[in-house]
Amino acid sequence: MSSSSTSSSPRQLHLNAFLMEAGHHEAAWRLPESNPRAGLDVAHYIELARIAEAAKFDSIFFADGVAAQGSGAFRVPGQLEPLTLLTAVAGATERIGLIATASTTYNEPYALARRFATVDHVSGGRAGWNIVTSASEAEAANFSLAERPLQATRYDRADEFVQVAKKLWDSWSDEVYLGDKEHGRWGDPSGLRPINHRGTYFQVDGALNVPRPPQGYPLLVQAGASATGKAFAARYAEAIFVAHQTLAEAQAFYAEIKRLAADAGRDPDTVLVLPGIVPIIGATEKEAAALAAQLDDLRVPEFGLQILAHVLEADPSELVLDQGLPPSVTQRTHREGFDSRSRLVIDLAQREQLTVRQILARLGGGRGHHVVVGTPAQIADTIETWFTTGAADGFNIMGAALPSGLVTFAETVVPILQQRELFRTEYTGTTLRDHYGLAKPANQFEVKEVAGV
Repeated sequence: MSSSSTSSSPRQLHLNAFLMEAGHHEAAWRLPESNPRAGLDVAHYIELARIAEAAKFDSIFFADGVAAQGSGAFRVPGQLEPLTLLTAVAGATERIGLIATASTTYNEPYALARRFATVDHVSGGRAGWNIVTSASEAEAANFSLAERPLQATRYDRADEFVQVAKKLWDSWSDEVYLGDKEHGRWGDPSGLRPINHRGTYFQVDGALNVPRPPQGYPLLVQAGASATGKAFAARYAEAIFVAHQTLAEAQAFYAEIKRLAADAGRDPDTVLVLPGIVPIIGATEKEAAALAAQLDDLRVPEFGLQILAHVLEADPSELVLDQGLPPSVTQRTHREGFDSRSRLVIDLAQREQLTVRQILARLGGGRGHHVVVGTPAQIADTIETWFTTGAADGFNIMGAALPSGLVTFAETVVPILQQRELFRTEYTGTTLRDHYGLAKPANQFEVKEVAGV
């Protein structure tokens, strides 16, 4: 049962720190205090994780893709492989959860299930998997494919992939280890099971060659907001990372995902929704506005155009800075890649009658995530409003610049949330599932055995 529905204690926020090299604002690396090479610096990420852990965040999160992003002219075009990075962070932290993105399109279930099981063991039960299907043509081209698989195919493969991963994690009993030195019995062979999976995309014998993770499964996270993505999340996700521009949009998504989870036979309280928020914080409104303006002045429009064209799956020549989005972009009904994010951008542009130049300014802070500029109390007010009016179970905190944005949030906003009894002052558990108020999954094979199936 999720902590959000436990009657013995008030519902509390879940906070995840979404860490992205020098910061989520596209110009963050240009600030005088920023390290332009932060994305390649393990010590930088360890520092950020320790800041978040000291503030009692539930988790940190590393996004990932399997293609270089852009030309490298305006921002670092890639990042360290996140599961490898998490093992380094695990050794430098004690309690905070560790979530990484990994693709079901360009991995195999056995290898990936093994890596996540390893991280969960190394960290003492703190691993989480953000499940993605990889939307770009560039990623397909790196894996010997002439074109990316269709969205429906990617999600069908993802569905089977997660099923296989769960079977592999369950292929070991929690009680397999005996350690009987007297009789020379290391373990109980009945607790090690082949899975003999035969499906459309995968044929996997098993068992896994790593014991069942301490959490049973790593926390399963998903970030797709298309109709297909929401249906997938309703079946499998325990936490959902999502982007919304308005409270009304967030409330509608929240209600829909809870309904879809219930329709899938799940307890909606065990499916936690965490919208992204980019807080730009000043001691006064004037100071916050000045920081936002400083970041905005450092943007390079050419870079923003590249990113916007990529998301919209448009040719950059279609986008004219001082005009609105053209019909060739707005009237497309479906995109095989970033369908939900492109719809968010188009809705924003049409709702507020924005030119391309204005769209770039709005997206520069967080690629479509909600940017909030204000004092610590104003940031806390926004968080509380979304949390208490059916829009969120918590938030993906995305520092515009890092580490400064995370430090300021931890030192000024978190204490306000704690004073309002909306957020923990101490950890009460040791695993990521503990932090999110989620139970360890039962072993599917042992449940069947008990039930006599």
